[in-house]
Amino acid sequence: MKLAISGKGGVGKTTLSALLAQVYADAGRDVLAVDADPSPCLAGALGYPDELRAQLHPISEMETLIEERTGAKPGTTGGFFTINPRVDDIPERFAVPYRGVRLLEMGSVDLGGSGCICPESAMLKTLFTHLLFREDDVLILDMYAGVEHLGRATVDFVDAMIVVVEPTRRSLGTARQIKKLAEDIGLKRLWLVGNKVRDEGEAAFLYEQSPGMPVLGMLPADLGVQQADRLGIPVYDHVPALRQTAEIIAQSLEEQIS
Repeated sequence: MKLAISGKGGVGKTTLSALLAQVYADAGRDVLAVDADPSPCLAGALGYPDELRAQLHPISEMETLIEERTGAKPGTTGGFFTINPRVDDIPERFAVPYRGVRLLEMGSVDLGGSGCICPESAMLKTLFTHLLFREDDVLILDMYAGVEHLGRATVDFVDAMIVVVEPTRRSLGTARQIKKLAEDIGLKRLWLVGNKVRDEGEAAFLYEQSPGMPVLGMLPADLGVQQADRLGIPVYDHVPALRQTAEIIAQSLEEQIS
């Protein structure tokens, strides 16, 4: 089970990633969660205590490791360096476990179509491909709005891309763009999840306006999400309604993918 979770900034990708990761972990699955967002915050959503969060280091910021594996100093462009460095040991070395979830932070590098290649981007691209080829029981990728990490060579290994949306036209507009980008590289297993849904009218709006993606479920709006963040505890524990919805989403995914 390999799930990529994307959507417009601030819609709740990380909240859903944390919920699903803990749902699968509590069901006895072996879960590797990867924070591929430029501003990693999945550890907070999972309720990682401070002493464990201190052990998390984004791969893109590990200058010594990047130089060792690529042969070039981070921050440099041009010149000669390895564009497919060794990465097979990275998940086991740097993922930090907590409550049955192993968490790995990728960090931020411009992986878009700038045409520029640097040691950091070579490292992350190779690592991302390696993660998709691994045989982890459950892999959850908390991504940002786009499919830059994915390519035609790896798209077949993604079981589903879940696009998280709020009940707004701007959020749905981003979902429509993600759908087009995904389909351009051959990824057609796309589902929509609504978040911060306050009533039946907002739910109906998302069902009616979905850009051709089946809807997996709706996470209700709940101030407990912000309270959990302030308290530094998992939203999974603090907001039962979201946990229950995530359990239904996970079950639905299993049924549709199998």
